[in-house]
Amino acid sequence: GVAYALERVDLVLLGAEGVVENGGVINKLGTYQIALCAKCLNKPFYVAAESYKFARLYPLNQQDLPLEHKPVDVGPLLPRSVAVDNPSRDYTPPAYINLLVTDLGVLTPAAVSDELIQLYV
Repeated sequence: GVAYALERVDLVLLGAEGVVENGGVINKLGTYQIALCAKCLNKPFYVAAESYKFARLYPLNQQDLPLEHKPVDVGPLLPRSVAVDNPSRDYTPPAYINLLVTDLGVLTPAAVSDELIQLYV
């Protein structure tokens, strides 16, 4: 798994589907898990994203992301009354991100809101 692989690396660099106002990121499911493991193993966690991915959103946790309802076929063994979640993205809070590498330069998560003000003013 993730922890096994992270023991053998010096840093983590991932992309992002979106960078939100507080400096957190929205990305494929599993990004938050990787960030948690990196923090526990004292590995720097960097995110690469273009400034057009900056969004004026402020999620506080996973439940603040809109659910993407994709059909899931788990076969005939599962009763119809059982609801199945099939998330495709997760939210990684800024506390787990060391730096964001962007076309605007290298930013701390705290600097994202300042850049958003400049982009939208």
